[in-house]
Amino acid sequence: MKGKINYYWLLILIPVIFIAWYLFREKQDKPLTYLAYFGPKHALKVNDTTYHFIPDFEFTSQFNEKVTQETLKNKIYVTEYFFTTCQSICPVMNTNLERVYKEFKDKPEFMIVSHTVDPEMDTVPVLMEYAKKHGVVSKKWLFLTGEKPKLYDIARKGYLLNAEEGTGDAEDFIHTQNFALIDKEKHIRGFYDGTDSLEINRLIQDVKLLLKEYDYKERTAH
Repeated sequence: MKGKINYYWLLILIPVIFIAWYLFREKQDKPLTYLAYFGPKHALKVNDTTYHFIPDFEFTSQFNEKVTQETLKNKIYVTEYFFTTCQSICPVMNTNLERVYKEFKDKPEFMIVSHTVDPEMDTVPVLMEYAKKHGVVSKKWLFLTGEKPKLYDIARKGYLLNAEEGTGDAEDFIHTQNFALIDKEKHIRGFYDGTDSLEINRLIQDVKLLLKEYDYKERTAH
């Protein structure tokens, strides 16, 4: 009789232990906080709005390959604007981005996308040499060139990295130290000063938080 009682208790305790373990694991894995969304909301149709998102684009990478939204599908990425002949903030920005690149180089969901503000000078071969100087040989960090008006338009209206008006003509010039963090749905989830090491620390932590957010969503969706 005693053995039977112990057997019944065992039957009760096993599922209780399993449920407790599962709840503890969920609590441990669930992000403690979620990153904010930036930019104005867009109306899709009546009574339906969405957070600001990055519009479609088509540029060319240092590998002389077309880069579009499809290239970045299901990717979290950091984006910036720079030029290869810059002697002021750009070297600091891209040295800091090297930290980010090394931190997440083994994460298939993560990329870095750098746009030139001087496409006339920054041709595909120039961008390739510049990438190599920063230790970049893979497609995890893309350096993009293209038509200046389109590069400038998405900087201002897409990534919201520059508030000044302009058309991308010969007299127009963007020079910003800011980075933007973009999620898999092409929403902006953060802005960072690319010249500030503490801001880079915050960026790295936010990328980790965003990766954890997606991991949690994927696990709980099934």
